[in-house]
Order: sequence, then C-alpha cells, then structure tokens
Amino acid sequence: MLFDLELISVGKTYPDGTVAVSDFDLKVEKGEFVAFLGPSGCGKSTTLRMIAGFEDITNGEILIKGANVSHVPPEHRPTSMIFQNYALFPHMTVRQNIAFGLDVKRMDRVEKNRKVDRILDMFDLTEFADRTADRLSGGQRQRIALARGLVVEPEILLLDEPLGALDANLRRIIQNELKLLQRDLGITFVFVTHAQSEALGLSDRVVVMSNGVVEQISAPEELYNRPATPFVAEFIGSNTIIEGKPAQSGDDGLQRIETPYGLISGVGKAGSDKAVIPAEAFNLGLRDTPNEIRLDGVVTAKQLVGSIGYIRVKLGDGREVEVETHAGSAEAQNLLPGSSVTLGVDPASVTLIHH
Repeated sequence: MLFDLELISVGKTYPDGTVAVSDFDLKVEKGEFVAFLGPSGCGKSTTLRMIAGFEDITNGEILIKGANVSHVPPEHRPTSMIFQNYALFPHMTVRQNIAFGLDVKRMDRVEKNRKVDRILDMFDLTEFADRTADRLSGGQRQRIALARGLVVEPEILLLDEPLGALDANLRRIIQNELKLLQRDLGITFVFVTHAQSEALGLSDRVVVMSNGVVEQISAPEELYNRPATPFVAEFIGSNTIIEGKPAQSGDDGLQRIETPYGLISGVGKAGSDKAVIPAEAFNLGLRDTPNEIRLDGVVTAKQLVGSIGYIRVKLGDGREVEVETHAGSAEAQNLLPGSSVTLGVDPASVTLIHH
C-alpha cells in the first residue's frame, strides 16, 4: 500500500549529543488527519519540521507517496506548512500574501489569479483581498495562513500549533472549520498541538510523544480509554493509577493484578502491573457488575461545574482519587465533604498496563 507519508526510524540528534527525536515510525494514509501531541520539548514540532524539510534528519527516511524526500529542500517537497505566528507579510495585501507561494513557483498570472480568487471565496476573504494583513483580526489572519498553505495544492498540509494565538471562543470556531475543510478537500493534515481537546476532537489518529519517543499511536477514543503506557495514562484525561503485582487471569477474558485494595480486573496483557481507572469510571455506589471493584473512602471536596460533578475521595490509606460524575445525580447532590462513600468500578472500564 502506498502511503501519503511514511516515517521510517526517523531521528534527530544535535551536535552536542541531545536526542530530540528517536526512531520515529509512522504511516499516514491519504486524507488522514493526524495530530502530534505532547508536552513542550517532546519533539513534536521538530518532527514536523523534519517532514517539511526545515530540519535535517540524523537517521531514517521520510517518504511522501513512496518517494524518498529525506534530503529534498523544503521548496521541492509536496508539503505546505502553517506556523503558530502565521508568518504573514504585514504590509502585503491579503491577495499578495496568498499568492506568494504561487509567485515562488513562477505560475502564469492568469492561472495564479484564478487559484487565488477561488480560495479567497472559499475562506470568505474576498472583501478583504486588498487590505493589508496587519489590519485584520486574529481569526482573519489565521484564515489567510490556511488559504496561503492550501492554494499551492500540497499533498500534505503541516500545521504547527496554528490556533495557539487565538482566544478560546475563536479557537473552537476555527477548529470546526478546520475539520470540515480537511474533509471537503481530502488533503492529509499533520497537526502539532499541546492541547488534548484539540488533538482528540480533530484528528483521526493521535501520536503521543514524550522526550523524543513515541509513546502511543491510536484513534482518539482508544487513546483516551486504553492508554498503553504510564506516561499516556498520566498525560491524557484524569486517571487514577494503582500499582500491583501480576495475578492469574480469570476465565472472563480479563487480566488481574493484586493491589493494596484487593484484586483488580481489567483489559490488558498478561504481566501487567498497573491499573488505570478513568475519573468518570468511578460510580458513587455499587452496580453489582461481575468482579466489580470496590473502594471505600471519604469525600474531601466537591465542585459542580455545569453538568459535571468533580469529587475528591480519600481512600483508607490516605490516597485521594478524582471522580467525575453527572452533577444532577442524586449521589452528587447529596454527598458533602466528610461523607462516607463506596466507589464501584466496572472492570471493563479499567486498563491494565506494564510500567
């Protein structure tokens, strides 16, 4: 199968010996929306820059539609990159900014104008075509940056935290537009972000990175519900991680570990020694499900925010766990700090991992 983008053991080591990215493997199909997610300094932007050609690779290969572009200059790669600061020319008009990439390609003037007019219309920018970029809002500048990246008709659009400078409301609006645009055009998007909600909400697959290493590559739902490593379990969502020792599996298809809170069953591989319990998997009471996990404790804090109730519970050994529940439930309404509570957990919602 021919992939739009393939990274084969791609790595980047700086002259002082610092490893920025280590043996990155990835295969991206045509039209996929892939997000690179991780904390600052994890190597996600460096990887994006290597794909674009702005950063040399130390080892490995980068293939685009089967062609090795590992040492091809950026301007000769079928990619287009959008930066967080948009990198617009402030005193050029909107039309001139969008046409810049076509000018570099020395495109015929009639063809260039046709392409620019079409994309101005697509992004609702026609009325601003003759204004300079420094006279427009953040949302308008973001649209110009997207239009400039897409007008050259790249095989792959690379986006390096392009929404980071927008306020929360505008960010949500542009997120929706971005996903619809990507679906309509069918272009492969590779998107770098440090915002979990952005990665989980926009992408078809998420690559989680830590210290230059890929921790997990999964669809958003799987990533959230079935973390593969302790780092992902701590980084994504709000999870309680309980350590234990591997125990004999049962005949229900679940694995088990022995913990200070008793035997805990969950979905995972044999030899696992950690149980990952999402905050929303805790029930404020037992449900009598098979092998239900039971944890007794005392409520230490409660906060109701909109439809979600956030409750902290201190277990018998002094450990506190986070519980998320529906704010309108009777349990959430009636529990107060100091109340005794029994938390029930369905083993099917627990993921067992190895450290």
